[in-house]
Amino acid sequence: MKIGSPERPLFVAIVGSGPSGFYAAEALLKTKDLSVRVDMFDRLPTPYGLVRGGVAPDHQKIKSVTIVYEKVAANPAFRFFGNVKLGRDIQVEDLTKRYDQLVYAVGNESDRRLGVPGEDLQGNHSATAFVGWYNGHPDWRAQSFDLSQESVAVIGIGNVAMDVTRILAEDPERLKGTDIAGYALEALRKSKVKTIWLLGRRGPAQAAFSPAEIQEIGSLESADLVVVGSETSVGPESQKDYADPENKKNADYVGLKAKAGEGSRPKKVRLRFCVSPSEVIGKDGKVAALKLEKNKLTADAAGSVKASGSGQFETIPVGLVFRSVGYRGIPIAGVPFDDKAGKIPNQNGRVQGAPAQYVVGWAKRGPSGLIGTNRADSVATVKAMLEDAAAGKFGAGAVDADEKSVPALLQSRSVRFVTFADWKRLDAIEIEAGKAKGKIREKFTTIPEMLGALDPNKGPVSV
Repeated sequence: MKIGSPERPLFVAIVGSGPSGFYAAEALLKTKDLSVRVDMFDRLPTPYGLVRGGVAPDHQKIKSVTIVYEKVAANPAFRFFGNVKLGRDIQVEDLTKRYDQLVYAVGNESDRRLGVPGEDLQGNHSATAFVGWYNGHPDWRAQSFDLSQESVAVIGIGNVAMDVTRILAEDPERLKGTDIAGYALEALRKSKVKTIWLLGRRGPAQAAFSPAEIQEIGSLESADLVVVGSETSVGPESQKDYADPENKKNADYVGLKAKAGEGSRPKKVRLRFCVSPSEVIGKDGKVAALKLEKNKLTADAAGSVKASGSGQFETIPVGLVFRSVGYRGIPIAGVPFDDKAGKIPNQNGRVQGAPAQYVVGWAKRGPSGLIGTNRADSVATVKAMLEDAAAGKFGAGAVDADEKSVPALLQSRSVRFVTFADWKRLDAIEIEAGKAKGKIREKFTTIPEMLGALDPNKGPVSV
């Protein structure tokens, strides 16, 4: 019986329910002349990954992409198994026995460190933690940040750093109607932060933020974007980068902002270029200052610009540090992992050393690109999957084709898996709770709360 026929559909498991996972499911389910069944697993009861837990609450237009994912989930050949963690509730071996192909869409759940003295002082955090905290992500619900500090440093100038900076600089009252976590909004209302240092190791022509993101900060009513004029010049080593239209927009914009001076708004976002932290300075075990080294830029023969220390240092007083210098994956039991690269080793989406196993998104290529970038990336991996399926390249051994097999397995292990219909119930409860507070939604921020809302008669839930 041919795999992929109506008599014997292609069985695919996708681990991870963020954008890359849903785009892979979409590509599979839209393939002509292919009968396929897609089961998606996520360790959280809620789907959508970083769209729910990473996109800033004041960027609701970006979150509207979930409409596309809901259409995918509405396909009868699609099932969602939330609150199921690979390596805990279900193993890779369990999946390879029940699916013809496996797709890892697990993203990058860890962050890179600075590698400088003082990094472990109290008050030094990852941007990941702060973003998860204000978005109500269960992993970061219990985190706390000392927002009584007047001066804060954000290290890195990518779009995540822009989000962190904007949330700190924005008037909290402009966030109250969003889906920001209620506890985060209250903490921001009490915040004493007045100065946010935004620090980039290279120049404005190499900035990783998008023109829209930096212009959004520059147009805040609550804060002035202050730029050092001498740091906005584009040298000969940066001409190749400056020729890129987006880079040119960035460099030209910050150049104009530098001419505007200090401004008169109550908060200041002080954007610095060509500086790198060399030490986090502490007092009584807490962050007290940041030592910066001025960088010089050089370009290699291909025009790639690198920053190196100049031996010139300065110290800025800060009581809180957020590092946003890149992300990396974390190993999963039974899944190949390249520790140096921080991702799953693969060739064009095919996981190395694991037949009929594939990878998409950041776990495939590293932390690059926006949400929409994942669609083409996932389509490319699905193309490889279909090529292998057509050639009969599957894993070893027969697959249990009974669609009841996975639910039965999870139930036998007392795993309370969450279906997409369950999620829609949670979704409706959140939206209704939000209406009562004049918000888009009021999120559940812990897994026990979510499971308790789904099974109210069972009493308190412990996980």
